[in-house]
Amino acid sequence: MKGLFDTLINAFKVPDLRKKLLYTAFIMAIYMIGGLIPSPGINREAFTQLVQNWGQIGGLMDIISGGGLYAATIFAMGITPYINSSIIMQLLTVAIPALERMQKEGETGRKKIQRIVRFVTIGLALLQASVFCYATRSAMTDYLPRPLNAALIILTFTAGTAFIMWLGERINEKGIGNGISLIIFAGIVTRIPDMAKQLVIYAQDIYGKVNAYTLDNLERIRNRVLGFLAGGGLFIVVSLVSIAIIIFVIYVQNAERRVPVQYSKRVIGRKIYGGQNTYIPLKVNQSGVMPVIFTMSMIALPSTIVTMFFANSDNSFVNALRDPSEHWWYYAVNFLLIIGFTFFYSAIQFNPIEISNNLQKNGGYVPGVRPGRPTSDFIARTARRLNWADALFLSIVVLVPTLIGKFTGLPNVWFAGTSVLIMTGVANDLVKQIESQMVTHHYKGFLD
Repeated sequence: MKGLFDTLINAFKVPDLRKKLLYTAFIMAIYMIGGLIPSPGINREAFTQLVQNWGQIGGLMDIISGGGLYAATIFAMGITPYINSSIIMQLLTVAIPALERMQKEGETGRKKIQRIVRFVTIGLALLQASVFCYATRSAMTDYLPRPLNAALIILTFTAGTAFIMWLGERINEKGIGNGISLIIFAGIVTRIPDMAKQLVIYAQDIYGKVNAYTLDNLERIRNRVLGFLAGGGLFIVVSLVSIAIIIFVIYVQNAERRVPVQYSKRVIGRKIYGGQNTYIPLKVNQSGVMPVIFTMSMIALPSTIVTMFFANSDNSFVNALRDPSEHWWYYAVNFLLIIGFTFFYSAIQFNPIEISNNLQKNGGYVPGVRPGRPTSDFIARTARRLNWADALFLSIVVLVPTLIGKFTGLPNVWFAGTSVLIMTGVANDLVKQIESQMVTHHYKGFLD
């Protein structure tokens, strides 16, 4: 923490960085204010009640939107359509050669793909807003004709998502850090006070149950444990576990496997070039939090459809899809999807053949491995081993809090692992960007 604050303090001493940090803070303030503006045409209490009936799906959407969904604000849908649009474009870039060529065009190609992402985001936002409006149609006000009121709500939700996307791009352009990631980060942070409040309510509920027990030997022991939890011990335990999880996540996110590289000596004129030893850093958590987001989207899709359109059905299959966390197969599917998406995302982001070719062109080689195809196979094999560690790491961080929440009844614990992954990942990325820009300004001593 001391290093983080020292980095921020030293960053404010650099005029360019100070402007970027203040601009980023200004944009985030606009986002926070926008999240307080209610959407027109909606009965807030009725809308909140309907969304809360969606269960874990509604809670997930509310957390990502920074509380805007339950509050029925103009930012009710949050940045979810943009995330889904980005995921779709990443998948299509692998499948469609034209998009793959566009991606390799450098900055020009990146701008073209980003333009497509914007249009897809607006389309998905219109679709999601229409579904939201239909699913919560009983919460509409009667001040306007129903068709006009529905159009107003759909356009408001869509415009809110578009504005959030615009804010994120402004941060990317003139601020510092990844704008969309910072917005998701802010949405999660703003929900922490509410989560703490629910934890206090849960502790008070435990305290109320203490007085209902008889005082035989076993119940006396149980009462002491429950009394400890109700008297503040629960907060202490949760805080210690949270700190341990954060430390563990940061350690793994910064961990890397260093593949040694030796460069051959070359004599050009009277000078000798090369001959130095270096390494290729392969991150253990190379895929970041994307496999978790992919998995959440895949699992949430059928649950969302069933919850919104078959809310009154008594069919056992529909009930299983409505609240899958009550069934063992939910955790098995979650685990398998995280592993699958970890390998998939690594495959589309990491190219061992390109690394091997670059090494060979620059006269580099991995000691004990022949240049060319053997080097690319060695790097790919090493990356696959790291993918297993990455997948198990993500599975543990995501599923363990979910299981703890299920067995203890603690509210919103199921999202703790994912939120920690997002928050630590965004914070790490922000600090690294600040430090890299400080290096370009020749600022000395900031890493001491």
